[in-house]
Amino acid sequence: MRSKSLTRNTSETQITLSLDLDKAERGTVATGSGFLDHMLDLFQVHGGFRLDVACQGDAHVDMHHSSEDIAIVLGQALLDCLGDKKGIERYGFYYVPMDEALARVVVDFSGRIGFVWNVKLQNERIGNMETELFRHFFKSIAENARMNLHVELLYGEDHHHSLEAVFKAFARAVSMAISPSRRIAGIPSSKGTL
Repeated sequence: MRSKSLTRNTSETQITLSLDLDKAERGTVATGSGFLDHMLDLFQVHGGFRLDVACQGDAHVDMHHSSEDIAIVLGQALLDCLGDKKGIERYGFYYVPMDEALARVVVDFSGRIGFVWNVKLQNERIGNMETELFRHFFKSIAENARMNLHVELLYGEDHHHSLEAVFKAFARAVSMAISPSRRIAGIPSSKGTL
C-alpha cells in the first residue's frame, strides 16, 4: 500500500494529512484558504490520488505558515509512500491547458533536490493567498519529497487559470512518475538506489 498519514504540530500550525497514491477517491481538504483547497482538490482528482488535509493555522496573519507546512507534510508523504521507488517510472511530465493558460511540469523522483519555478503571475493575491506563496509551496514539496521539480507557466493571463494549469500539470506529472514502469522491474537507476 502506497499510503501515509502524517501530522505536523508547531506553534503556528496543526496539520493532519493522509495521502493514498493508489486510491482514486476524493478526500477532504480544509487548509484555511478556499483557493488552496481548490488547488489541492485538483491535485488529488487529476492525479488519481486520495488526499485528506486538515490545517489549523494562523491564517489571521496570512497563509505563509499554513501553506508552507502543508507542502512540507505533502512532500514527506510522497517520499514515504514511494519507499525505495522500486518498479516506478521515476520521471513524469505533462502539459496542461486551462483556457488561455498553458503550464508544463516535469518531475524526477531521483532522491536529489532540484527546483525551477518559471511562473510569472500578475495578481498579488487570490482570495487569502498571496500568489508569491505558490513558489515556496512547490519548493517545499520538492525539498521534502527529495525530487527534481520544474514548473513553467508558458503563458496565461488569468491568474486563477494559470495556477489551475500548474496544479493539474503537477498532478499528472506525479501520476506518470509513480506509475508502474513499463520496462524496469527494479529500482530505476543505474546506481541501484535512489
